[in-house]
Amino acid sequence: MNIFDGHNDVLTRLVDLPANRAVDAFVLGDNQGHIDLPRMIAGGMCGGMFAMYVSPLPGDGGLNFDELNGESYSIPLPPPLPVEIALPVVLRQAGLLHRFIEQSSDRITLCVSATEIEQTMASGAVAAVLHLEGAEAIDDELLNLDMLYQLGLRSLGPVWSRPTRFAHGVPFKFPGSPDTGAGLTALGKDLVARCNELRILIDLSHINEKGFYDIAKLSDAPLIATHSNAHSLCPSTRNLTDDQLRAIKDSNGLVGVNLATSFLRQDGQMQSDTSIDEVLRHMDYLINILGEHRVGLGSDFDGAVVPEAIGSVSGLPALISAMRSHGYSKELITNLCHSNWVAALRRVWGQ
Repeated sequence: MNIFDGHNDVLTRLVDLPANRAVDAFVLGDNQGHIDLPRMIAGGMCGGMFAMYVSPLPGDGGLNFDELNGESYSIPLPPPLPVEIALPVVLRQAGLLHRFIEQSSDRITLCVSATEIEQTMASGAVAAVLHLEGAEAIDDELLNLDMLYQLGLRSLGPVWSRPTRFAHGVPFKFPGSPDTGAGLTALGKDLVARCNELRILIDLSHINEKGFYDIAKLSDAPLIATHSNAHSLCPSTRNLTDDQLRAIKDSNGLVGVNLATSFLRQDGQMQSDTSIDEVLRHMDYLINILGEHRVGLGSDFDGAVVPEAIGSVSGLPALISAMRSHGYSKELITNLCHSNWVAALRRVWGQ
C-alpha cells in the first residue's frame, strides 16, 4: 500500500551533520531515528511533507519527551527566534533535501503539484514536499517566503507552538484546551493572504484556537492540519476540538493522524508501549466527523515517540494490517493512506 505522510522531521534530525554525512545517512540509510530513504521504500511511504524546523537556542528550553508524562504536565515554550537566526537553518534544511534528491534522483523527487506527486508515486519514487514548521525564517515583508517558494516550499505552519511575529502556538500541556491566547497578528494576516496568493498550504497544527479561527475566516483555501488528533479522545492542547474538526470539514480540508503517543493516548503519555488501537480510535473518530475523504496520516516521524508496534517508517505495514483487521475496506485504506492527501493538496494548490 502506498502511503503519503503529512509530516516528518528527518531534516531536523540530520541538519547538524556535515552535508556529506547527512546525505549518506538519508540516501543510504542510517537506521537511526524513524526515517531514511531505504526504510521509506521498505515501509511503503511513497511521499510526504519534509518539515524544516529551527530548534530552540541553547538555554532557551524546548521539548523534552520525558516531560510529556505524569498525570498532568505543562511545558514552557521557548521565546521567539529572530529571522537572522532562523533563516540560515531553514536554508540549510532546504539545501539538504535538494542534495538528497540530487544524489538519488531515481528514488526521490521534489514535487510542487498534486499531479507531480501522482506521477512520482506511479514511477515508484518518493514524492517529497517541502514544508516549513514555524515561520520564524519569514521576514516582515514576506520576501523570504517568496524565496522559499522558489526553492519548492508549498506548505507552511505559522507556528511550531512557540510564538512568532505572525501567530501564537499552543504549549505542550495535558490536560488542556487549545484556547491559550491571542489570534493572528497583523503580520500573520498578511502571511495568510500571501500564502493564498501563492497557493501555499497553511498548516493548522500547533496554532492556538483563536489563530485557527482567524485563518478559517481569512483564508480562501481548505483548512489542513497536517499532524493532529482529536481533543475529545486525548485532551492535549495540540489536538483539535470537535468544533475545529467541523470547521475543517466545512472547508473540505483534511486532518493527518499524528502517531505521537502523547496525542493519541487518553492519558496523554509519551510512551512507546502504546497500542496501534489508539491510532485506530482516532481514525474512527475523525472519520465520523470529517468523513472518509478528509482524513490522512501525519506521522511526526523523527519528531515524537510512536507506538512500538510501528517503531519507524519501515513498520507502517503493521498499521495497514491493523486497519484491515479493524474492518476498513481496501478503498478506505487507500483513501487514508494517500488518495485523500493527494486530493486535498490539489484543492489547495489547484494543480
